[in-house]
Amino acid sequence: MAARIDHLVTSGTFSLDGGTWDVDNNVWIVGDDTEAIVVDAAHDADAIAAALGGRRLVAIVSTHAHNDHIDAAPALAARTGAPILLHGDDLPLWKQTHPERAPDGELTDGQVIVVAGTELTVLHTPGHAPGAVCLYAPGLGTVFTGDTLFQGGPGATGRSFSDFPTIVGSIRDRLLTLPPETVVRTGHGDSTTIGAEAPHLDEWIARGH
Repeated sequence: MAARIDHLVTSGTFSLDGGTWDVDNNVWIVGDDTEAIVVDAAHDADAIAAALGGRRLVAIVSTHAHNDHIDAAPALAARTGAPILLHGDDLPLWKQTHPERAPDGELTDGQVIVVAGTELTVLHTPGHAPGAVCLYAPGLGTVFTGDTLFQGGPGATGRSFSDFPTIVGSIRDRLLTLPPETVVRTGHGDSTTIGAEAPHLDEWIARGH
């Protein structure tokens, strides 16, 4: 059976630099009836486990280490035995949320994660966070972008550990080079496509945020 993409939205808070905001997060589950990976274990380990059903969880892949994307990861890992994977450049952010519990493995640029016969390639896309990554699954015609690229532009860069020129470079060089029909599945809000976002690069740069 071919891999499919399941989607759920979980709600909680995002905290950084002394502020806290209510947020809804997209949680993506990629797999078949036997095994799956979770992209960003946000807020609610029980809801994510229920969506997994009886499938074996191969890995919990974190697109970056802002607390709203990783807060449920240790609980989900304890429940399923799945490893938590994170790019090493985001360890300082991770430790703000989980100082006593390190990730189990490190994501690296170009690494390929295989689940249900489907390959997802790790693209290091810093800017929103130093260790931000996207997961490109050409066989599914999609890229999971976390908070790097949204419908309407780049992720936020106004807080610690972020940088606007860096995120624009990541999007230009690593994402807008993908096929235009590639579906962009984001960390928050609606999906889009590479083709819908690519024409607006100069506009984002002019806007400067």
